Amino acid sequence: MRRFPWILTVLAALGVALLLALGVWQVQRLKWKEGLIAAAEAASTRPPEPLDRVLTGGDVEFRKAMMVCPGLATAPYVELQSIHDGRPGVRLISACRPVGRDEVLLIDRGFVADGQGGRPRVQTSTLPLVLVGELRITPPPPALAPPPANDRFYARDTEAMAKALGVTGPVRPETVFALTAINPEVPALVPSAPPAAFSNNHFGYALTWFGLAIALIGFYVALLRRRLKRDPS
Repeated sequence: MRRFPWILTVLAALGVALLLALGVWQVQRLKWKEGLIAAAEAASTRPPEPLDRVLTGGDVEFRKAMMVCPGLATAPYVELQSIHDGRPGVRLISACRPVGRDEVLLIDRGFVADGQGGRPRVQTSTLPLVLVGELRITPPPPALAPPPANDRFYARDTEAMAKALGVTGPVRPETVFALTAINPEVPALVPSAPPAAFSNNHFGYALTWFGLAIALIGFYVALLRRRLKRDPS
């Protein structure tokens, strides 16, 4: 009798099962990503609401909120190296303890392009400022990001930024991107929220994994036929 290649068959079966599982996982990721994009688009079209209502209304990502930040216009800030509309520069980050809340929020006051002079003055103040901003969940900083130096940061690090700003007490994980001008006297400071950066390549990845599974099956069948033909009767 011809010897059946059981080891080859088991290895091929395991390989096909793994590739199919990866393909199914990418299909699941595709559905999740499509839902995330739809939710972000829906949230971005909603009008601003009071901060308390936004924070207690479920998912806050991309929601617009109104809040009162005492002294924000002259608050201390740290600089975050960034790029906006293809131009290098920095974003100015300050801390705000909104009226009526115990937690602190980090406020992205806007972008200043390199080569543009002018920074907001810093002085102690309790003058209230009404702000409309867009909330974003702040991801952990990359492990390989350079450490901050001289109040210049190279990655969003909520804990480190709050410490550099002298914040005490709890700090919320979201960053608020100002949509209204906090310092109109500094025209170089442009308030803005960066566009949502959603990469959705999961369909292509799924096709790749399923294609590799089909190719492996074809390779196994061809190899099996060739081996059985060469084995003696």
